[in-house]
Amino acid sequence: MNEQFERAAQLLRAAYSGSAIPPMRDYLDPTDAEGAYAVQAINTRFWECQGRRIVGRKAGLTAKAVQQQLGVDQPDFGVLFDDMEVVDGGHLDTDKVIQPKVEAEIAFVLGADLRSPLSTPAEVAAAVASVHAAIEIVDSRIADWKITFADTVADNGSSAFFVLGEQGLELEGLDLEGAKMVMTINGEVVSTGVGAAALGNPLNAAAWLAQTLASAGEPLKAGDILLAGAVGPMVALKPGDKVRTEIDGIGTCSFTYGDKS
Repeated sequence: MNEQFERAAQLLRAAYSGSAIPPMRDYLDPTDAEGAYAVQAINTRFWECQGRRIVGRKAGLTAKAVQQQLGVDQPDFGVLFDDMEVVDGGHLDTDKVIQPKVEAEIAFVLGADLRSPLSTPAEVAAAVASVHAAIEIVDSRIADWKITFADTVADNGSSAFFVLGEQGLELEGLDLEGAKMVMTINGEVVSTGVGAAALGNPLNAAAWLAQTLASAGEPLKAGDILLAGAVGPMVALKPGDKVRTEIDGIGTCSFTYGDKS
């Protein structure tokens, strides 16, 4: 086992206690995808041994502008664990995150396995059991969000928590590309977007996830939750914020950060 990667993984795990760490340049080259995923995998296996259960995956960097900013030409992914889900309409304690931001997404729940490294968007669509509005609460264990591609990948895709809309719809007949999104915080519009922001269509992002994970020998399975990437700009959170996302034709979801009052 690479001692450098092990040390990077330990530092990231320790940062979950609330103390952000410097960028990982001493351990990973900023564009070292292989090394960054190796660090992510070390922590994934560690957390599984601690009893956390994988319930799906998230796609990140699905916007071309963000890829260009970080000097990469592909999305990234992170793992979703069972204890990362915030119930729709629920509450997230402030002491569970460091420097959180929120972004609206379209999510899928699979009804069938996707085992082929050549899975197409059409094959993904056939495997989808339900489509949901979703909110991802992203967080970075890297101080001040000064992340490179390797930083965010190693840090489990800068993931933290997610909200899955309680009401899911069948995929047939839905306009995923054209679905307009509005996210509000405390009743004020803070982010807008459209489904096409996620690699042109959220199904494209889901197909990339399916291909990538199948190639790595960890294919997506029936029941998995897929967050297909942001459909609008992310926004920083403050204690007391009440966040709500509405995606036309798909649904809504919400949560409160911090003080419930």
